[in-house]
Amino acid sequence: MTTKPSRLALLLPLVLAAAAPALAAPPETPPDRPLREPAGLRVEPSGPLREYLDAVTTNWLLPAPGANPAMLAMFADRDRLPYRDLLPWSGEFAGKFLTGATTVYQATHDPALRDSLRGFVKALLPLQDADGYFGPFPKDHRLTGQAPNIQGNPGSTWDAWGHYHMMLGLMTWHEAVGDPAALAAAVRIADLFCDRFLGDKTPRLVDTGWTEMNLAPAHALALLHEKTGEPKYLALARQIVDEFAATGPDGKPLAGDYDRLGRAGEEFFRTPRPRWESLHPIQALATLGRIEDDAGRRKAFANLWWSIARLDRHNNGGFSSGEQAQGDPYHPGAIETCCTIAWLAMSVDMLKQSGDPVVADELELSTINSALGMWSPSGRWSTYNTPMDGVRQANYHEIVFQSRPGSPELNCCSVNAARGIGLVSRWALLADAATGGLALNWLGAGKHVAGLGDGTPVRLDVETDYPRSGRVVVKVGIDRPMAFPLSIRIPQWSAATKLTVAGAPRADVKPATYHVIDREWHPGDVIELELDMGPRVWVGEGGVAGRSSLYVGPVLLAYDASLNDNGPDDPEPIDARSARVIPATEATGRTRPIVLAEATTADGKTVRLCDFASAGADGSRYRSWLRVEHASPTAFTREHSFRTGPPTE
Repeated sequence: MTTKPSRLALLLPLVLAAAAPALAAPPETPPDRPLREPAGLRVEPSGPLREYLDAVTTNWLLPAPGANPAMLAMFADRDRLPYRDLLPWSGEFAGKFLTGATTVYQATHDPALRDSLRGFVKALLPLQDADGYFGPFPKDHRLTGQAPNIQGNPGSTWDAWGHYHMMLGLMTWHEAVGDPAALAAAVRIADLFCDRFLGDKTPRLVDTGWTEMNLAPAHALALLHEKTGEPKYLALARQIVDEFAATGPDGKPLAGDYDRLGRAGEEFFRTPRPRWESLHPIQALATLGRIEDDAGRRKAFANLWWSIARLDRHNNGGFSSGEQAQGDPYHPGAIETCCTIAWLAMSVDMLKQSGDPVVADELELSTINSALGMWSPSGRWSTYNTPMDGVRQANYHEIVFQSRPGSPELNCCSVNAARGIGLVSRWALLADAATGGLALNWLGAGKHVAGLGDGTPVRLDVETDYPRSGRVVVKVGIDRPMAFPLSIRIPQWSAATKLTVAGAPRADVKPATYHVIDREWHPGDVIELELDMGPRVWVGEGGVAGRSSLYVGPVLLAYDASLNDNGPDDPEPIDARSARVIPATEATGRTRPIVLAEATTADGKTVRLCDFASAGADGSRYRSWLRVEHASPTAFTREHSFRTGPPTE
């Protein structure tokens, strides 16, 4: 039986990487300019992302609940003997599924998915107990951190973690469709947590163990306070954040100490709890920083985000190595789907907190390469591990130990992966919190609507085949002339960008910035953007020294033997200067990639490369760290967070 070694190894002490690369100083960043979701927001991408969204909806989200009825049955029969054999994290499955499916709905507005989720929520809500408990564990073991039925034996649970995901799913569904019953269920969970843990009660939440997971409710409680104004939810969120710094009788940390260490500028991988789950309690720092206007909490959150971007975000935009931070972006450990989803969610918060377009660059990198790459193009299955080099496997094969009677396809990643492609609806188009103007972050095709500060709707129709090319046309739809600022993200990698508004060229269009167009707009005005899609190179270090990664725009290129007459697994050194995009229709493999490119090797042969998300779709091996000539290193800075530079002569 194939197991998931790193989750099984949770019973062992965490061991930090001993051979991390030399650390760089934190980058200089501009002052925060917060962004928010505008009133009346409707994001609807088209193009390749929409194709994935539709495939995942049809082939996973719609059939999953019926094919895996134990997703709900585990709540219905939690007190029946003999108890179900559960995992410590089984309670997360329904909440993660609801969050991911709802974010996909927010990007597609698919009526079939909406109706399916209405049915799912209608069946789910009656399974909450009268006291607010919404987990799968027996009555005497609720929120204690222990249960008698964990993988066949008494063991520890992530029960509070499961409730975090349930709250998040219920609140996300309420936001999407205005379901008051879903919000009421989240409120009952929060009330239960306050009854059990708020104040001087014992045990504290931190005492229930697995604190990377079980302290995550701090984030959901802070969000619920924003929605309801209930003071006790804010009080418990603050209390849990204080527990981040708790120590045991032996003086050793019980949790990650994220707030104190984040403010001090400590690297995330050096904190006491560098597993990926920590990103969710860390999100509480951003939420509390916003609610309380607390610059210290915002600083802690931002420092931890930059630490991960610098030292643990891989070339494909994925996060984690062996399910935790290692301080080494070249580390070969598994890049788990759940880890990258958490990174995307944290990055959405970072974009809204900072208003820094480089964060949107990072979101685009992770979405186009990893969030798409963790899915089969069919939408039928997703991965547990989406490696930089290797093969893709369905998560319910690679971590089959999580399968149970009634839920053969359920595991931590299968229920979570859809969120990665749906999250674009939360950052594609945002509003400047100060001016009420709009900021366009997602440069792919789509039709979007958002309200200005006074509520006036603005339509932005984006026509493009980006990221296959750099030409992006934005049509501004308004009913009458009106003045407002519209900011267009200029990616860090686009060294020579051309931009026109209503036919007039714009000056001072710089990479790694928002280009702000503050003018009186007229119905039918058109913005034309020409991005620099020339090849760029990230020169590897550490475990991939002597190899490099090639990019066109935000797309990581990979070598797949199936596109090269099933030739050698590792091509001859590639001349970086020669890489160019060609029509995807020229692909000769069994699947058609999103982006197809050609390059010349040192011995004069032509090789074909494709976008990372499409590589290995048919089970073939692929590589994204290649032998590349005419490449020189680019140091990590804010303006070059991808570490890419143009080929050298």
